[in-house]
Parts: sequence; C-alpha cells; structure tokens
Amino acid sequence: MIRLATMNLTLRGLPNVRILLRNVLTTTLDPERRAELSLPADGHHVVLANPPFSGRLDKDRIVDEVRVGTSSATELLFLKYMMDSLRNPSPSGESVARGAKPAGGEGGRCGVIVPEGVLFGSTTAHKELRRQLIENNRVEAVLSLPGGVFQPYSGVKTSVLFFKKGGNTEKVLFLHADNDGYKLDANHDAPIEQDDLPELIAAYRYQGERWLDWMARDAAQVWHQKWWFADEATLRANDFNLSAGRYRPMNQAAVEHRNPRELLDELAAIEAEIVEEVEALRAVLSNV
Repeated sequence: MIRLATMNLTLRGLPNVRILLRNVLTTTLDPERRAELSLPADGHHVVLANPPFSGRLDKDRIVDEVRVGTSSATELLFLKYMMDSLRNPSPSGESVARGAKPAGGEGGRCGVIVPEGVLFGSTTAHKELRRQLIENNRVEAVLSLPGGVFQPYSGVKTSVLFFKKGGNTEKVLFLHADNDGYKLDANHDAPIEQDDLPELIAAYRYQGERWLDWMARDAAQVWHQKWWFADEATLRANDFNLSAGRYRPMNQAAVEHRNPRELLDELAAIEAEIVEEVEALRAVLSNV
C-alpha cells in the first residue's frame, strides 16, 4: 500500500513525499513526538483524502480523539479525524504587521471522498458527525459522483465533500455529475464526449454568482442546472442530511423522468448501510 501511494504521488509531480506509517484511529502522538516528526502543532492547511470505506474496528481500540458515539465505522472515524486535524482560523481582529498576512489566516480546507451513507445515514453517529460538520465548519459543496466512477476497483456510490475548518455552514452548493468523461462500465477507461465536471467546477469556483442566480430563479419553472443550494435551516430540518438528491429541485416532469441509475445507486448505498449495521449487531451479539 505504501509503495502504491508513493508511486501515485510521484506520478502527480510530488516526488519528495514523506509517508508516516501509523493507524490514526488506534494510536495518538504526544506533542513531543509530533515535534520530532516535524508535524504542525496547529493543524494542517489542506487535507485531501480517500479514506477506507466499510471497515470496522474493535471499539476498545479506538482512541478517544476520533470517537463518534459508539460507531466503529472507519468512514465516520476518519472524517472525524480530518475535521479535528485541520488548522483553526485566526481570531478576528488579530494584530499583524502592515502588508503581512495573519499568522493563521483562514481555517484549513478539506476535500474528502465519502460513501453516500455518510451523507444521509440515520444512525446517531451519522447525525452527530454531520451536526458537528455543519455547526463547527463551513461546508462549501458536495459533489455527487456517478455510480461506478471508481471501477474496476469499486462500485460504491460516492460523493466529494468540501469544507473549511471553523465558523458554521450557512448554505451548501450541491453538484451532481451524471458523466465524468469516461464510459461508466466495468473498466471505466473509454473516453466519451459527455463530461459534466468542467461545468460543475465552474459552478464551484463562482458559487457566489451561482447563489445569486439560485435566489433569483422562478421556483415554478423547471430547474435544468446540475447544481443547486440548500440553506442551513433546510439542512437542520432534514437531520443535517448532505445527500445532493435530497434537495434537488423537483417538478412533475423531473420526477417522472428521473434517471433509474441514480435510484439504483441510492438503493445500493442504503443497502450497504443496512448490511454494516447488521454486521455490527452480529458482532455485539457474538460478544454477549
């Protein structure tokens, strides 16, 4: 795994990468050890990650820093670790020299790929993690990826979550991709013309303008864009659900012609979550 990670980073132009072998869910580092490893004491500026999905840990091995209720699901624990590992924003009004940037600046930023179940899971741990994410961070956007985008390695339906440390979430931009420029088959390596990502990237970069467009829309008209917004009050009323499909503007025509692949992806994600919970209950019963 380490060799694959090193090669992956080298191919992307990052040859001088230092990789530390550690399970962050079961071990901690004291300040002295962090200093020895030259790790930032005040958190990271940027975290980009694709953490393991559907893993389970023995609850007595999980360190307190990453606990989310009684959950042992790795996708939840890793997300909690990333949230807490980002750099805090500078206090407002911090005194700095003229022309100099504040020592801390904005809070750290994170882009993480998560299975769909993290965004809409109904367990106490799922809801609590999303509450912390929205109330203690600025969730900027959620990009819903096509099912099968990680084939031939995994068919799990995923989304990309973008957020900044600190503050609170006032609104979230939801982006929905039906195509990523490659045929969505078992190999996922044949280029096609359909590619929603350039348009969605532009929507993310200019989300201030998109927000004005969204607020000025006629709610009675069909919404054809592959992006939309939800404000904090709407998120709170839906148990902080962050699934893009939850807030997609609906009309009669859109409901009748909804992509069946999207429905199947959502059902598969729900089924995967149910299987995980059943296995967790089975493990508890076996211990009893």
